[in-house]
Amino acid sequence: MGYYDDQDGQRRGKESRRGGGRFGYFLSGLIGVIVGALVVALLFPSIFGKTNPDSAAVDSNSVANTNPSTPKTTKTVSLKVTTDITKAVEKTEKAVVGVSNIQKQSIWSDDMFGQDSKSSSSQEAGSGSGIIYKKAGDKAYVVTNYHVIEGANALEVTLSNGKKLSAKLVGSDKYTDLAVLQIDGSNVTTVAQFGDSDALKLGETVIAIGNPLGEEFAGSVTEGIVSGLNRTVPVDIDEDGTEDWQEEVIQTDAAINPGNSGGALVNISGQVVGINSMKISNESVEGIGFSIPINSAKPVIHQLETKGKITRPALGVGIVNVSDISAYQQKETLKLPANVTTGVVIGSVENGSPASKAGLKEFDVIYKLDDQKIDNIVELRKFLYEHKQPGDKVKVSVYRNGQPKTFTLTLGTASGSN
Repeated sequence: MGYYDDQDGQRRGKESRRGGGRFGYFLSGLIGVIVGALVVALLFPSIFGKTNPDSAAVDSNSVANTNPSTPKTTKTVSLKVTTDITKAVEKTEKAVVGVSNIQKQSIWSDDMFGQDSKSSSSQEAGSGSGIIYKKAGDKAYVVTNYHVIEGANALEVTLSNGKKLSAKLVGSDKYTDLAVLQIDGSNVTTVAQFGDSDALKLGETVIAIGNPLGEEFAGSVTEGIVSGLNRTVPVDIDEDGTEDWQEEVIQTDAAINPGNSGGALVNISGQVVGINSMKISNESVEGIGFSIPINSAKPVIHQLETKGKITRPALGVGIVNVSDISAYQQKETLKLPANVTTGVVIGSVENGSPASKAGLKEFDVIYKLDDQKIDNIVELRKFLYEHKQPGDKVKVSVYRNGQPKTFTLTLGTASGSN
């Protein structure tokens, strides 16, 4: 037992001595760490954040803001954003104007004797947009849509700065839906630059600038892409339920709303590539708007500005589509071959007209002009209006009593007939 006790005591003594040594090592190491930290703090004070004035300021603000009585400070940041789109808009926006269609309207009222009396007043019947495309001397010229100015007794143009000017109608054309106005140019500072609509590509960025819904939203800008090229849209010009024309347009998903008509469709360089004219307004359709290509508009604009009207060629006949005639009449009256179901029927021939002089007759069915196949009235008009001028010669191929014949005539000038 003693051995065990002595042995145990010796062991405990050794453990005690070892414990004392370990404590000494620990104490020495701790002192070394503290000294090292002090040295690092003196040599590299930024590690502890004491020399960063911004950090100190933020911290002090954070502390200060915990006190409700301390006023909070708000920094105002001003950014100047410039992109290709903002540059394009800046280049053209002041050349886009508002166009007001002013018409006389009759007002009926009872006079003091209880009798109906009639008076008239001039009121704005509609509004659209326009583009200042030229300035010459003290005059400036604006292009807009025909349907914007149709039926107007007076016209008014509102510049981008809000100044209103009376406008003179120089010329208009319902087929191309274009009109040219003249205004005082002394307040005009910006003239739009025409681009090349033939160079447009599908998916290319375009910007519509105009006055949707009138002056309240004047100078509105919408952005989109070219959704379609070489589109044709049927148009009923005389509103008789029959298509009179196929208008060539650019399709875009840039928002075009009532009042945008006549405004600019601009490319990323700020050049006008189209004149906004219409959209498909249907609850099931979204983002389909149309613009007249500027390359198609330029020759019309020039002729309207210089001559006041578009001079078009004519055959001197009244016409109707074969497709509008019953199958019985096609066979019995026109005597068309069974495989012929399209073309244009001559319903009447004006006395002394080019058609009369050439020998064309009632019930002749036109199926070709020169070498161009003609299926309907729209195609006949487009061929004549786009490829011929008054005084030009044209070969007219017809079926007469079912037999093909060809006549050559010299085109006249269009009036009421084709």
